Amino acid sequence: MKIRILQHDPAVHLPQRPGDPTPTSRNLDPLMHPFARARERTRALNAAKMDRLFAKPFVASLEGHVDAVEVLAKQPGSLTTVASGSWDGGLIVHHLARRSRLLHAPQAHKGKVSGVCFSRAGRLFSCGVDRTIKLWSLEDEQTDNPEPLSIFNGKSPFNSIDHHYSDPQFATASNLVQVWDETKSLPISNLTFPTSTETITSVRFNLSETSVLASVGSDRTFTLYDIRTGKAERRVVMQVHFFTLSSTRPTLIHLTLYVQMSSNALSWSPTFPTTVLLASEDHNLYTFDIRNFTNPTQIYKGHVAAVMSCDWAPTGLDFVSGGWDRTVRIWSEGRGHNPEVYHTKRMQRVSSALFTHDARFVLSGSDDGNVRIWKAKASERLGVVTSRERAAIEYRESLKDRWKHDAAVGRIVRNRHVPKPVHQAAKLKREMLDARRVKEERRRKHTRAGDSKPKADRKKLVVVEQT
Repeated sequence: MKIRILQHDPAVHLPQRPGDPTPTSRNLDPLMHPFARARERTRALNAAKMDRLFAKPFVASLEGHVDAVEVLAKQPGSLTTVASGSWDGGLIVHHLARRSRLLHAPQAHKGKVSGVCFSRAGRLFSCGVDRTIKLWSLEDEQTDNPEPLSIFNGKSPFNSIDHHYSDPQFATASNLVQVWDETKSLPISNLTFPTSTETITSVRFNLSETSVLASVGSDRTFTLYDIRTGKAERRVVMQVHFFTLSSTRPTLIHLTLYVQMSSNALSWSPTFPTTVLLASEDHNLYTFDIRNFTNPTQIYKGHVAAVMSCDWAPTGLDFVSGGWDRTVRIWSEGRGHNPEVYHTKRMQRVSSALFTHDARFVLSGSDDGNVRIWKAKASERLGVVTSRERAAIEYRESLKDRWKHDAAVGRIVRNRHVPKPVHQAAKLKREMLDARRVKEERRRKHTRAGDSKPKADRKKLVVVEQT
């Protein structure tokens, strides 16, 4: 008599390494697991709680300035070299990994340092309100009180500076936009419109089309230049339907909104060369496609005071912003609400913020004179992460993404604690905007049908192109 038996390899049922759990065989038939969905929801809820429990974003604080940190700049090709300029005229180049100083010039400029940038060769440029541009070398053995390699003199105070990606040229912003050559003492071209009377607040080269230069001005203008032709190619004036929101409640943050879209900073997307990010005075951030400047592609709402700086992550999927509401916020591209919010008790108004080149850390400079280092992902573990830990982290992230629409999981994922003045200001701002919306609905209800149609916020912007 023949007896048929099932024979299995014993190695399938034994641990591969000492200490590993014993493998178990499972039946994947969904009818055999009626509580699988409930267990998965519980795991997603626990993953969301663990993410908030281990959220400790603050890494370190870099000291050295005695006044507000106005500007930050990162060196191309380096993960650890960052320069900062202060209102006291001091200039410091930090080494993030060692938390030491590569260069310290306490009196680099008379008055505040309004702009810093690096060249591809690793040299540092700084400009200030003392109408000078100075070139510094990081290879100098003297790290304290060094002497600049060269000085470029201007006719008006400078507000911003940016270096060309490959050529030995840099652009400055003052009451006009100028392009300079490193080997010449005078500017080689003036790019501003002849009829312009604005003050240029920020200037940036495009990361892909390096001959394209963009600037924002104090009179709500955004201008594109071509340094090959030496003139402005396009100039648009951005504004909205004017209205005023005011309140008599006492608050630490000024909440009277004169909603005019005056931009304080701009940043080009590293992955989409036609996308530009603007940090606006009306508490919002806007992304525009320069091929069609009629409406913004996205509006990012969350700050309760003027947004002073913005910077894209190298991946192009996130960006950071800093504002006068004393918070640093990290946004996901395409999501205009619920950003990550970082703050401390001692941090004052944030004037500058940027991503590092590895997209793992965020730096911020504030009025208290400190340069702070934050983790881009608040609950990310620093140090060596094994493959098994990485698999567990990715599994928990997938659970949170799958169950983000659940009420309990979504509430934990979206909830962020903010300082009490910021919370009160956000609540007050929300009440005022709701009251304005109700007023518009009532006015629309008692007017002739079709005379006043509701518009989306992106459609309310009025963009006028000047030639």
